[in-house]
Amino acid sequence: MQNRLERIESVKAGSLGGIVAGIGYGLTIAIERYILSNSARSLVSLGLEAAIAIVSGFLFGVTYRYIIRADRNDHLNSGAVLAFGLVRGLASVDVSKFELAQIWIDALIVGKSILMFEIARYAIDYALAISWILPFTQRSQQESSNINLAESTLHEREIEEVV
Repeated sequence: MQNRLERIESVKAGSLGGIVAGIGYGLTIAIERYILSNSARSLVSLGLEAAIAIVSGFLFGVTYRYIIRADRNDHLNSGAVLAFGLVRGLASVDVSKFELAQIWIDALIVGKSILMFEIARYAIDYALAISWILPFTQRSQQESSNINLAESTLHEREIEEVV
């Protein structure tokens, strides 16, 4: 039963991450079009990119919930955002046409991905704060660590009896 509840919470976190990442992607595309006056993309291309952003956001949401668990470590939270953002952003950079003069465009591509996941992070953090999404409980890990602790205590007792 506990595993089913954990899966439901993960789907909720993933769904929120996907929706918010999709919105974040839309915002970054709007800003990019305003700054660069770039509207040459087809509607199909934008739709596929948005779908990829939503799937990436879903995977981020599920993973982020497991990464942060119940502790509040800002370095870990930011590291998750940076890891997802860098992987997604750097994968989008076309290195076959790399020019030093265009490095700011590559930085913009990576920055868009990091911003998208940062927005999703704050939405998930807010959902966790209001208990709409519950943090990962680590119950199975606690049970296995208790078993390991009991086994090591038993092993120590056996060593003491021999000595």
